[in-house]
This record gives sequence, C-alpha cells and structure tokens, in this order.
Amino acid sequence: MDKETIWLVIGLAGQACFTSRFLVQWLVSERQKKSVIPLAFWYFSILGGITLLSYAIYRRDPVFILGQSTGLIIYLRNLYFIHKEKRRKSLCLKID
Repeated sequence: MDKETIWLVIGLAGQACFTSRFLVQWLVSERQKKSVIPLAFWYFSILGGITLLSYAIYRRDPVFILGQSTGLIIYLRNLYFIHKEKRRKSLCLKID
C-alpha cells in the first residue's frame, strides 16, 4: 500500500470511530428511553478526534486541524469531569 492509501485508511478509520460515538449514544438512549451520554461516547470521541487530527495534520488542513484540536480539548475535559465526579462519589461513600 502506498502512503496516500494508508492515510486515506487512517482518515476513514477516524471517521468511523467518530461516527460510532453517535451510534453508541443513540442505542443507550433508546434502551433507557431518555437522552444519555455514555462514557464510551467520550472515548470514541477522543479516539476519532486523535485519528482525524493526525489525518488533518498530514493533509495540512488548518481548518480541520483547528476543529479537531478544539474538540479534543473538550472531550478530554468532559472525561476529566466524569472521573473527578466518580472519585468524589467514591470518597463520599467511604466516609459514610
């Protein structure tokens, strides 16, 4: 496989991960009959975001680079909040 084909596969894989996050969110919400954002949504967002950012850097597309970079910061920050809340709840349970 040549370099261009490899990068095309990387870009498509990133897009597939990114799309998977919506499928996961939709399926979980359907099961619970309410809007839910599961933890897997954020992990797929990060995986897809990193892969697409790599592809955008390879393509030297500043618009795509900016969009994916900004998104990654938001996804990581949301995971930080989620894990911080879990830690807080865990500590509260130990104290009680």
